[in-house]
Amino acid sequence: MPAHYDNYDYPSYWKERKYEHLSEILALRSFLKEIPKIQSLIDIGAGYGRITEEYIYRARKIILTDPSARLLKIAREKFGKKKNIKFIQIGVENLEKKVRKNFFDLVLLIRVLHHIENPDKAFRIINHITKRGGYLIMEYANKSHFKAVIKEFIRGNFTFPIDISPKDIRCPKNIKKKSIPFINYHPDKIEETLKNNGFKIIKKRSVSNFRDPLLKKIFPLEFLIDIEEKIQPFLQKINFGPSIFILAKKIEDVD
Repeated sequence: MPAHYDNYDYPSYWKERKYEHLSEILALRSFLKEIPKIQSLIDIGAGYGRITEEYIYRARKIILTDPSARLLKIAREKFGKKKNIKFIQIGVENLEKKVRKNFFDLVLLIRVLHHIENPDKAFRIINHITKRGGYLIMEYANKSHFKAVIKEFIRGNFTFPIDISPKDIRCPKNIKKKSIPFINYHPDKIEETLKNNGFKIIKKRSVSNFRDPLLKKIFPLEFLIDIEEKIQPFLQKINFGPSIFILAKKIEDVD
């Protein structure tokens, strides 16, 4: 069955977003340093392997998954000769059918959650495939980022920061057509759902804090990334950025 990204030029999308890519790499590297040993790793929604080079040297066994055959083909062409990497065309909802329970030291879920309408179910599945004491590095689109809060305040919506309901940012026409979901989540809701599914949050980072066309046009990329690296740990305290990275540890099994 064709996946949504089979007909989308995702590699070209990222070529135009070097700032966002490098911002995410900063967060990923910082979290990887916190994990002492990784035997087995699974990257859920790995796509064409955009971030694979960042962890390829850290684990003995790596699995890249994605619903898109086209994106996995690109990843296989790039990394297929590596003996420690396996590729599985699958969505997160079916992972338990293909991978072992309590197997992975590290699970990655980056640029995926905004396409998932039931994060509770996704985190439960991730709990099942993660070893106790294993780690999850995840990213989600932040509903209550700074620019969004300001825009809602201007509209007179003063309760926006405490409204923890998710927000699907697709236009009504695309929702009616049942196009792929694009959901922004409130930080409180994500953190509560993680805890309810056996994970303890270790660290957070606010990412892509300067994701603004004007700022990216005015300032050199190197300058923005240099500042980004310095402020990510501090701005996470107020969930400032449009993208939030979380390092969590599995502390218990869930049913």
